[in-house]
Amino acid sequence: MDDPTIIRCAWCLGDPDYIAYHDQEWGRPLYDSRGLFENLCLEGFQAGLSWITILRKRENFRAAFAGFDPHALAKWGSADIERLMQDQGVIRHRGKIEATLTNAQAYLKLEAEIGFSKFIWGFVDHTPQINRPQTLGDVPAQTATSAALSKALKQAGFKFCGPTTVYAFMQASGLVNDHFATCAFAPNIT
Repeated sequence: MDDPTIIRCAWCLGDPDYIAYHDQEWGRPLYDSRGLFENLCLEGFQAGLSWITILRKRENFRAAFAGFDPHALAKWGSADIERLMQDQGVIRHRGKIEATLTNAQAYLKLEAEIGFSKFIWGFVDHTPQINRPQTLGDVPAQTATSAALSKALKQAGFKFCGPTTVYAFMQASGLVNDHFATCAFAPNIT
């Protein structure tokens, strides 16, 4: 429930789903490889849409995509793609659906070689980057780090992971903390 005495980032105000996501997930470091994979896939689906659309369909996505289990998704094929294209509970974009299956295969390779979490967190030296912006205008759409991670992911075989999508993924997964300086959820810097 929203407590009006808590100061939050302006982007989440006015919607209970956004507020819960902001307060409980966004910007918190996520080190679980599978959780990171899910976040990257969902950010790929978000491309060109508002995050609230994805957030409200997240449970449908989890059900339709086998809980984002990369071992299962890597085995899926054209029949699964066609089934998902008919599922009104998810974003029915063939390219994004196909990318999710391709990404599962790429994930399995990275996980076996180095560990997906270790690979991802290596781009920020395994330490969350704290920005403390004053306004939404102070938050970049992408950074040199998100561009480098995007390039590395693409080289590893991932799709729908451009620098802007990757920056949103980094924010969602806590690699970057962009809570406004005035936000109650901004980390304290001493």
